[in-house]
Amino acid sequence: MQVPAPFEYERATSVEHALGLLERHGPETRVIAGGHSLLPMMKLRLAAPEWLVDINDLAELDYIRDEGSEVRIGALTRHRTLLESAELGARFPIFHDAERMIADPPVRNRGTIGGALCQADPSEDLSAVCAALGASLVIRGPAGERVVTMPDFARGPYETAVGPGELLTEVRIPIREHAGSAYQKVERRAGDWAIAAAGAQLWLHDGRIGGAGIALAAVGGGVTSARAEQALAGRPPSEEAFAEAAVLAAEECKPSADQRGPVEYKRHLAGELTRRALSRAAERALRQEV
Repeated sequence: MQVPAPFEYERATSVEHALGLLERHGPETRVIAGGHSLLPMMKLRLAAPEWLVDINDLAELDYIRDEGSEVRIGALTRHRTLLESAELGARFPIFHDAERMIADPPVRNRGTIGGALCQADPSEDLSAVCAALGASLVIRGPAGERVVTMPDFARGPYETAVGPGELLTEVRIPIREHAGSAYQKVERRAGDWAIAAAGAQLWLHDGRIGGAGIALAAVGGGVTSARAEQALAGRPPSEEAFAEAAVLAAEECKPSADQRGPVEYKRHLAGELTRRALSRAAERALRQEV
């Protein structure tokens, strides 16, 4: 029977209380909300925190707000809330695409967007979603609050910009006019980690692509494709343009062979899923432009 190493536990009652606990108990302290990533790692002894700070009571971090120029999502917002939010689905349908394929209802009922992003698993869906949307992340700590971009937040597999004594509190996503977004994923079975996945957003201006965001999951860890994004700018949305961008995205990814498939298979999937995501995003953007 797998059991975690011994640890102490305390439940936070506010963000300030949580930050105080993190500072008091030191660097061997971990925050827990849904726990679906952390607890299995603790059972396998891949993580052995001395303290757990439970933030499940922090209702102040559970929200989705339209601020006019951006949508703000509290770090404790559950997967189920993201999936069921009509407002979020209208602005960013990529969230609904991804959430329908994340795990199963028990996990979606408890898991949070902040926990998913802080886990920084290379196959994690919401990291690719937020990267494609150009999200910024708010981190609070003893020195105050700072805002970082997704490329600066994700520093490698299972490593983020959230330092000791800090807490991810909010995700901010810019709102663009005449924009569409989509997420495509191939998995071995429903709810599994991706073999490969692609998220895309593009926005239109006078019938042409004003800009795009493309991010991949499970094919190299935090992969965004600047070359593919730049190749789309200023062009009319077309299957030819999307196919060319997909080739560039596939060239930039760095998949590893494992039980889910060989390198060339994953690279092929990365390109094909990018093409499909761009095509679906364009369909949605065109509806917004009409």
